[in-house]
Amino acid sequence: MQLFDTHTHLDAPQFDEDREEVIARAVEAGVSKMINIGFNRETIPTTMKLAETYDYIYAAVGWHPVDAIDMKDGDLDWIASLCSHKKVVAIGEIGLDYYWDTSPKEVQHEVFRKQIGLARELKMPICIHNRDAHEDVVRILREEKANEVGGVMHSFSGSWETAKMCLDLGFHLSFGGPVTFKNARVPKEVLAQTPMDRLLIETDSPYLTPHPFRGKRNESAHVKLVAEAAAAIKGIDLQELAEITYANALERFGIV
Repeated sequence: MQLFDTHTHLDAPQFDEDREEVIARAVEAGVSKMINIGFNRETIPTTMKLAETYDYIYAAVGWHPVDAIDMKDGDLDWIASLCSHKKVVAIGEIGLDYYWDTSPKEVQHEVFRKQIGLARELKMPICIHNRDAHEDVVRILREEKANEVGGVMHSFSGSWETAKMCLDLGFHLSFGGPVTFKNARVPKEVLAQTPMDRLLIETDSPYLTPHPFRGKRNESAHVKLVAEAAAAIKGIDLQELAEITYANALERFGIV
C-alpha cells in the first residue's frame, strides 16, 4: 500500500530534534510520497533542501496569507524562479486567513491575486489556505480565473456548498486530521460527498493531529489514520482509498 501526504511541514522547528526519524517512520507506515510546503522567506529554502535531499519529498512554494505583509517585490520573482525546479510541483500555500490578524485583508487579497496570476503564467497548480474566508477565497479564485490551473483546497473546512463551488473551479479537496474527530460532522459530510477522483489526504503536520493522538505533535506517518477514516466514511477498504488518493495526487501535481 502506498500513501501520499499532500501537505506537510517537515522543516518545522517541532521536528528539529528527530526529523530523520520522523521521515523514516512515515516511509515505514507506507507513505511513499510527501509534499513539503514552503510558505515564506524562512521556510522556502528549508523546503527546497528537503526536496533535494529525499527522492520522495516534493515541494510547493508560495507566500502564506499570514505572512503577506512581509512579501517584498522580489519575492514573487524568487518563487517564479524556483518553479522551474524539477521537484517543485505547486505554488502554495496561498490564500486568505481571517483568523490570525497579522496581515490586512487588502494586502492578503493583493498577494493572493499576484500568485494566482503567476500560477496561470507558469501553468502550475495552486495549494489554497482558507481560514474563515470562504466567500472571498472563492470570489478571488473566480475573478482571477484560477480554474485555468486548478489545484488543491488544503485541509478543507468549508460547507458542501463551498465545496461544490471549488469543485466547479476544477479543484481537488484535501482532508486531514479533523475527519478523525468524533464531533467533526461537517468535514465528514463533505468528504462523503466529494467525488473519488477529486479526493486527497494530508496531515498538515505538525498541526491538526488525528485521533487518537490529538493534542500531540502530528507527523506524516499519521496520514494512514486519515486514510482509514476516509475509507470508513466512503464505505471502501483502506487499500482502495490509498490507491485512489495516491493516483489523484500524482495526476494533480504532475508527478511521473
